[in-house]
Amino acid sequence: MTQAETGHVTGTKDKDYNLIWYIEACLDNALRLETYIADAEREGDTEIVELFRKAQSDSRKGAEMGKQLLRSRLSA
Repeated sequence: MTQAETGHVTGTKDKDYNLIWYIEACLDNALRLETYIADAEREGDTEIVELFRKAQSDSRKGAEMGKQLLRSRLSA
């Protein structure tokens, strides 16, 4: 039976690791959506472009919120 990682192996508590992962996932999503936006623009599909731009904006916002929280916790 294996136990869940709680920071003993990585040296990073699960909640902190999860926050770092969340920031990375948001940033990765923003980058990936740039490709999807270009694909939709190339096809002239403004409806999908708008959807992906909104999603990209939300991903950037999530990353910024996560970075602010991480920054405040690291400086404490």
